[in-house]
Amino acid sequence: MEALYLLAMTRYFYYIIGFFRWQNSGRLVIMTIAFILLGTLVYRCLEGWSWIDSYYFSVMTLTTVGYGEMHPTNDLSKIFTTVYIFSGLGIVLSFVTAFFEYRVEVIDRIHKTIK
Repeated sequence: MEALYLLAMTRYFYYIIGFFRWQNSGRLVIMTIAFILLGTLVYRCLEGWSWIDSYYFSVMTLTTVGYGEMHPTNDLSKIFTTVYIFSGLGIVLSFVTAFFEYRVEVIDRIHKTIK
């Protein structure tokens, strides 16, 4: 069972590394990282949270997970959060969509090679 898990993880990391080298992903990767860093910095400054908590909240907000254990406490943070969600959600969804497009492309290439 552990061997299957390792095989699956190895394949998944192969997709991730390949995605970063894929022609269409560069800007999306940079934009996604920059947007998460922006949110981390703003929440660190406005809310006074630790770097880890600020990063965590930024990722949870952009991925729409939102467990609810953290939330903005002042008006400026609430306004920033609404703008952050509307602008960042499109970037993150584009990133996830591009990753899975790449994955399908790789799988199709493998299937064509096998046939």
